[in-house]
Amino acid sequence: MGIEAVVRAIGLDFIEMLEETNRRSITDRNTLRDIYNQEFRDRDGGVKDPNFSRVIFALRNGNKARLSRSGRHVYFNTNVRNLIIYYWLTVNSKTKQLLLQVMLVYNNITHAYTVASLLFPRSFFVADKHGVQVSSELYMESGKIRISVDRAEVYELKLFVENTGQEAVYFTYYTALHWLQYFTLEDTRRVTRNNPLRLEPREKYVVTVRFKSCHVGVYSATLAFEFKQNAQPTTRPFHIVRFIEVEYRTKLAALLGPTEPYKPLRLNISEPENCKVDEGSPPEGYVQNFLENVLPLGQYTPPPDIPELAKLLKDGCSSRILRGKSLLQSPLGFHNYAERFDLLLYLEECQMHVDIKRYNKDQVTLLKDYDKRLMVLNLPGVSENRPSVLRGDHLLLTKSEEVSFSNVTKYKGYVHKVELDRVKLGFSRRFLDQVYLDKMKFRVEFTVNRLPLRLQHRAVHMAVQHKLRDVLFPVGSRSLNPASPPGLRLFDQQLQRNPEQYSAVCNIVAGTSKPAPYLVFGPPGTGKTVTIVEAIKQVEKNIPGACILACAPSNSAADQLCEKLITSQHVDARKIYRLYASSRDPKDIPKNISNLEGEMIVFPCKEDLMCYKILVSTLVTAGRLVTGGFPVDHFSHIFVDEAGHAIESETIISVAGLLNAETGQLVLAGDPKQLGPILRSPLAINHGLGEKHVQTHTHSFYPLADNYFCFKNICSLKKLLFLSHPSILKVPNELFYDGELVACANEISSNQYCTWEHLPKRGFPVIFHGVPGKDERESNSPSFFNIFEIEIIVDYLKKLLLTQAKRGISRISPRDIGIIAPYRKQVEKIRRAIKSDEDLEKYMCIEDLKVGSVEEFQGQERKVILVSAVRSSKEHIILDETFNIGFLRNEKRFNVALTRAKALFIMVGNPTILRTDESWGRFIDFCFEQGGYTGISFTSVEGIEEVEKRLLALNIQDERSETVEAIKQVKPVIAHSRVNTASPHLH
Repeated sequence: MGIEAVVRAIGLDFIEMLEETNRRSITDRNTLRDIYNQEFRDRDGGVKDPNFSRVIFALRNGNKARLSRSGRHVYFNTNVRNLIIYYWLTVNSKTKQLLLQVMLVYNNITHAYTVASLLFPRSFFVADKHGVQVSSELYMESGKIRISVDRAEVYELKLFVENTGQEAVYFTYYTALHWLQYFTLEDTRRVTRNNPLRLEPREKYVVTVRFKSCHVGVYSATLAFEFKQNAQPTTRPFHIVRFIEVEYRTKLAALLGPTEPYKPLRLNISEPENCKVDEGSPPEGYVQNFLENVLPLGQYTPPPDIPELAKLLKDGCSSRILRGKSLLQSPLGFHNYAERFDLLLYLEECQMHVDIKRYNKDQVTLLKDYDKRLMVLNLPGVSENRPSVLRGDHLLLTKSEEVSFSNVTKYKGYVHKVELDRVKLGFSRRFLDQVYLDKMKFRVEFTVNRLPLRLQHRAVHMAVQHKLRDVLFPVGSRSLNPASPPGLRLFDQQLQRNPEQYSAVCNIVAGTSKPAPYLVFGPPGTGKTVTIVEAIKQVEKNIPGACILACAPSNSAADQLCEKLITSQHVDARKIYRLYASSRDPKDIPKNISNLEGEMIVFPCKEDLMCYKILVSTLVTAGRLVTGGFPVDHFSHIFVDEAGHAIESETIISVAGLLNAETGQLVLAGDPKQLGPILRSPLAINHGLGEKHVQTHTHSFYPLADNYFCFKNICSLKKLLFLSHPSILKVPNELFYDGELVACANEISSNQYCTWEHLPKRGFPVIFHGVPGKDERESNSPSFFNIFEIEIIVDYLKKLLLTQAKRGISRISPRDIGIIAPYRKQVEKIRRAIKSDEDLEKYMCIEDLKVGSVEEFQGQERKVILVSAVRSSKEHIILDETFNIGFLRNEKRFNVALTRAKALFIMVGNPTILRTDESWGRFIDFCFEQGGYTGISFTSVEGIEEVEKRLLALNIQDERSETVEAIKQVKPVIAHSRVNTASPHLH
């Protein structure tokens, strides 16, 4: 079902609501918009539906509505019911009952149950009928009985079947509408259709439901009770349905539960008519800049029509944006390179401004710092980049009492220091002396740091200006007879013995790929970084006059490059210089030769920087060298490690204006099968902004294996993996690397947990622990968590840390364990669970145990990795897919998660949900076949064929053939019905 169809279906629901509340005659657009926003949009308590304008646009495109010429009135067409409602009105009563039963059985199995609620209220299924009541001693709401248990003992629930009418009725049958494993049903008379029970008036009968499970989680049972008003065989039965949900949770789960009910955050995006900004005090005292600005950096301010363009593109409109749409849809080439990236970056920035508003805070107070020039703002989550705030960024504060005014003053506060959960801000002297009062409340607005975007805009234009066509769109090596790579003696003897790595180093030194980039790609642990480091050392040793720029997208990756170069002692450390950005916190900077002097970041003059043979920086910081006027031919070689983590325009920052297309050599290293950069705009992603530089070259130029020059331009390190146990690599190796990975890890290290007493199967250090959990959210956070999976994670963690040094297994340090979860709220709850456990909280160095997202673990490995999948409900899968979150439908996130572990991998998740994804299904089946599966038993997701059999068993139709035929008609109806999903454009 396309996005447009989903939005249109939401509009049809809104029209139905108007009709049900006798407001169908309203045509005023503003009135309808208010009804939509206030009464309809948040009706499900989940992520909001699309905005009103988008819904009207979709209805108009589907000929379901029209607008007046002025646009002030909306007229809905009379024939607006969707396919399933039309079908409902045309079938007979027997088929209607069958339709409802089909959808009922699919509750919590597919989204079709939502359709049932549109057609007929749920009360139809659960209502007591003909004087018969099915009740319990526990509270029941809408036919559902919720039970909470805190221990693995048998829990007994009595259901009372009572005849409150004046005539006798026959209790003929009862059954579960899906397979039950942890529930048992029992009654003393053993009621069946062959042994019905006659219930006299006011007679009560007990059906006992017993539940027991040794595994925490959420367990559901749907029970159907069948009755007849007399004993005649031809009498049609009637049914009453009850839902039972049991939560087996411990005290820890109760501690981690939702702090308050989930309520979506309403963004306030309105701006005052007139706004004056009071300039703050930037942290100038922390930076000394001797690098002259030779090439000023432009602002590259987005055109004012970009937000409208983004909206129209989302709505599928083309008439007013023909030029922009054609530019996005045309193939990327050197002729449109700068213009295309400009537009993509503008769209990305537009979405960034929308997203950052989600962090805005109201009714916030400031505190005075001991440094009287600064104010302190508490910001829980800032240490986790929620939001990302760096030194030099700025925030805007408005007095809370003036937020709704048409004329306001916003006070700009520059970030001077970022601490654990707070930031120190520099405001103007006027604010400090005349405006601020103790306990004064403000609205805090976060802002987007535009510097990286501006550098990318400049880079793509300079790429065209400096004629980098042969670098960006290579067609082959310039030389028809490239020289054979020299025979080198490598510093790293392990690389010397590996043909792929040795060949890569030799080809890079020989420059066989010029002017095309040389690519080094391969899976995690295949030695990409060590190959790059060895190549840098060999270039410095063997090429007189060579100057090298070594870059990476992140500080951690750049630090790793620098550290490996210095600690190898093969290059004089005085020739290496690490260049840090002014936003970097001095306490996070390793001790090496760099531009950190005491607590100050110093940018030396161009002449001093050019004296170093090797400069190391992030891609963004390399832009300072362009601004400083470095000669284009100064760097003979530019290396970019982890290039797959950056978008192309970010990579080009380190190239355009610094690399001579005729003589320079660009080397890129990365893995196109791993996660790429984090982008915000679905429009920019869909039109290519997220395509990796490594992947782009790999797929366009280098597959020409029969071309000798192309073969010399790429090194695939697929034949070797140093780190992991073969069982951990088995599935990703087959799915993503054509089975070419060879595990060459140290056997003692990789086999360390093969004898762990908690393995389901000895010798197989992979565990999938099945948990029937529950997706939950709290407060106004859209992030999900699953407390039942956290309980299992914590239990394994305690087994690892607190019961060590047994049976030959050495003690493990917390720094050797990593816990991965796809949602920020799950990460937060896991950390809280660890701190709340007395034994873990006081464990030595427990703070070194890393808990984070998949992205935070990319490029890192741990001896032991535990993963929580979180997702336990199908209804949110489309949300995951739309916003590229979670594990499902995301092969790269799956691949990264599985390839982080060296010796032990533990996965905790709902097997029924995860097996709907092909990659996860393959992994779960592998664990099951190898004996590594534990936890709840799992079966395949039940399809409509199983439902057919159960409906036939209920005998709700007179003739079997009519039932089968009706069900066959139901299938396409369900397939085309509106599903209850979150709106695709919302976060």
